Amino acid sequence: MLVLCYHALSERWPAALSTTPRDFEAHVSLLARRGYRGVTFEEAAQGPAAQRALAITFDDAFRSVFELARPILEHHRMPATVFVPTAFAGTEMPMSWTGIEQWSGSEHETELMPMSWEQLGRLAADGWEIGSHTRSHARLTIVDHERLTEELSGSREDCERELGLPCRSLAYPYGDHDQRVVEAAKAAGYRAAGTLPARFPRVADAHAYPRVGVYHSDPSWRFRLKISPALRRLRASSVWSVVDHGRGISRS
Repeated sequence: MLVLCYHALSERWPAALSTTPRDFEAHVSLLARRGYRGVTFEEAAQGPAAQRALAITFDDAFRSVFELARPILEHHRMPATVFVPTAFAGTEMPMSWTGIEQWSGSEHETELMPMSWEQLGRLAADGWEIGSHTRSHARLTIVDHERLTEELSGSREDCERELGLPCRSLAYPYGDHDQRVVEAAKAAGYRAAGTLPARFPRVADAHAYPRVGVYHSDPSWRFRLKISPALRRLRASSVWSVVDHGRGISRS
């Protein structure tokens, strides 16, 4: 089982969370040649650990995913999962939170545009999974109980109201979670939730399911290393913290 996490696609945006369409096409083509079969995130987190199952996920619901990633995945007949910060979806305002706010007002501001609910509905009709990324992209470990409930339950309700479909999966913004957040996600009705850990758990929890982050700084050799079964096994071992500190392979 391989679960990848992307964010935006762009030819020009140099942000860490942006991947070029050319690189994304190369990644998907490589995995298709290796016999990987596309599944949704919920299927990956809930199902048996199939060796050649691939879940491609996108955090933040950037409009570029609809415009640039969708045609590539259609060509390879692979679904994907988009995690939506619901307070921004359907607006014509650039998204903004800690980590992307520096691009507001810059020449790359248009890269921050969110998908519309209509676009998200079209993806769902094509077999994509639409999950929650909270309402406001909050760091969930530092908010109080009332705000945590609103971010988790409220965003799930937003998705279900706008799309008329169940919303059963979640990605924690920044991968930030602890046991309190995990329990709140369960209470909010999510069946699966994605993380971005440096070290992988030996046994994956569906509500803290590890994903491999893919970023602007990942050349071909680094991507191949990140997706290798040997490295993913190493990331679940006790020696990973030493290796990661020395090599910086999994920075996310």
